[in-house]
Amino acid sequence: MFTDEAALEERLATPSPALVADLGRLEGDLLVLGAGGKMGPSLCRLARRALDAADRQDVTVYAVSRWSDRSAADELEAAGVSTVAFDLMDPAADLAELPDAGNVVFMVGAKFGSAGAPSHAWAVNAAMPDRVARRWSGARIAAFSTGNVYPLVPVASGGCTESDPVGPVGEYAMSCLGRERIFGHAALTRGTRVANIRLNYAVDLRYGVLADIAHRVQAGEPVDVTTGHANVVWQGYANEVALRSLLHATDGEAFTLNLTGPETASVRRIAQWFGEEFGKEPVLAGEEAPTALLSDASRCHALFGYPDVALRTLVEWQADWLRRGLPLSGKPTKFQVRDGRF
Repeated sequence: MFTDEAALEERLATPSPALVADLGRLEGDLLVLGAGGKMGPSLCRLARRALDAADRQDVTVYAVSRWSDRSAADELEAAGVSTVAFDLMDPAADLAELPDAGNVVFMVGAKFGSAGAPSHAWAVNAAMPDRVARRWSGARIAAFSTGNVYPLVPVASGGCTESDPVGPVGEYAMSCLGRERIFGHAALTRGTRVANIRLNYAVDLRYGVLADIAHRVQAGEPVDVTTGHANVVWQGYANEVALRSLLHATDGEAFTLNLTGPETASVRRIAQWFGEEFGKEPVLAGEEAPTALLSDASRCHALFGYPDVALRTLVEWQADWLRRGLPLSGKPTKFQVRDGRF
């Protein structure tokens, strides 16, 4: 359990021996683009600690963001991460001003509001990757993508594998597939080593599917179970896999990886678990649809091991977090959306 955000950040920044070993093999510095988002700061701290544990102080971790919240940048600096204030969407911005690096983690993305401003989603999710892939053509690039590139599938299917056909629904999902295709084109034509990471849904207690459900149960608000199943994964594991995937990045055909937990998690069951935690009966609305957005992450688990925090443990942590009155991000996942309009 966690007494405050500092304790949570400490856990998120604690590397596994496997991550230490892998990052000890990196060639060149590490550049994280979009480091100011929900997952970026903890990924940067995690990488810095793993590199230090591997005695690789020669590798610099650069965290690139607009840093509208300067305190977040100051905290990273104190942790040994070099922050760079840069607006990647500024049309006058010159990517040549950013540091050279042998390894790039691409975390930039536009999701919410994409239904009303689809051109912006495409500019961020598909056009920007072309500039990035050209600027760091000789690097290894791990690019965060999303399981939304898949269609909704029958719950009993176990989810889509990396070899299944994609079928994005909505502008956001289509633009994310565009991002994958652009990085894939760089791998095919320029020899850039690329890993496309299809993530859904990360959990860090301040946000995520579990936080969305738990908050509604605690408040006595209805939990819609129409989208009755989802995948979730501990954010610490997700960040580790993203960093370790750099060593699996390939040219020719980009390395593609589903990143999530092993369970097809029932929204109804999770709500009931939170009801037990809070001592109240959850209010459920709707009936489960036969399909959901689901990924099979067997390949990920075979390469990197199972997530180190089990689903039921995440539920217990989430309930304790809310009982303590600790903060939420205020940014719901909208995992219930079925028409691709975010």
